[in-house]
Amino acid sequence: MSRVGGPFFEDLEVGQTFAGAPAVTLTAGHAAVHQAILGDRLRLALDAELSGRVLGTPGTLAHPGLVCDVAIGQSTLATQRVIANLFYRGLVLYRAPLIVDTLHTTSEVVALRQNRPRPGRAATGLAALRIRTVDQERRAVLDFVRCAMLPLRDPDGVTGRDDELDAISSELDLGAATAMLADWRLDELRASTDGPQLADLSEGTTWELEGGDVVSGAPELARMTLNVAMAHHDASANGSGRRLVYGGHTIGIAASQVNRVLPDLVTIVAWHSCDHLAPVFEDDTLRSSVEVERVEPLAAGGGLVHLRSRVRAEGVAGANDVLDWRLVAVMA
Repeated sequence: MSRVGGPFFEDLEVGQTFAGAPAVTLTAGHAAVHQAILGDRLRLALDAELSGRVLGTPGTLAHPGLVCDVAIGQSTLATQRVIANLFYRGLVLYRAPLIVDTLHTTSEVVALRQNRPRPGRAATGLAALRIRTVDQERRAVLDFVRCAMLPLRDPDGVTGRDDELDAISSELDLGAATAMLADWRLDELRASTDGPQLADLSEGTTWELEGGDVVSGAPELARMTLNVAMAHHDASANGSGRRLVYGGHTIGIAASQVNRVLPDLVTIVAWHSCDHLAPVFEDDTLRSSVEVERVEPLAAGGGLVHLRSRVRAEGVAGANDVLDWRLVAVMA
């Protein structure tokens, strides 16, 4: 009998690609479930009429978190045995998909490094994957690198793989990220809301959000986004006896809290970096602080806001810093 469970670390090779996940056509159902689980209040993803006026085309903006979650989920063919996802680097949204667009993702192994052996622990390794997502017309939607920790088939194995992961760049092609904004009517958003806008923000401003958000619906989000990593579905998969929450779920709650701080945020176009500092489990409560690192006006109006979100989880295991996320948002 053949066993199906995805590759171990030593099964991966640099240059190997995974492109077999089903393409996903984004629907209003996806958007509703995503919003129900994460509670996000991004205006353009909720208001079809406003979205059409701002984007200049009929339809509703697909939440950038939903787009990223589907791409990551599609990429988990390579990381079904994941122990932890460590980081993301250089994520850029080249397009702003609408509900009804179709996403297809290819993952390429770009670096492999076995972790140093530790007494009493089975061997593990780090796999860096370049994730590229296109739409139904093969237009680029997403490009980024994520790094996953995987077990070796042989718990005492030695592979000799020692690629340099620190060299993975967090530099962003913001010209590409903002090209899609050229035809957007950000003035339509400014005229429709009365919250803080770009001109009201300054470098160094920090907010501490009162009230946390409980992590619920974790396996449902993983299933909806085609995430087949066993640790998010099977409590016995990671040895803790608890299901590990999908990293995109933590990021999604962080995004919803950013949106509560900045209720007139237009969208998110890029991530400089995103580091998972500790695991998150179901029923943990997440709290965050948000800092303005830089404000970058655009010639056509509005601008980019470089933000840093730091998230802390409170649960049965105590309180831990779990996320350090540096993102780029658009403000009118």
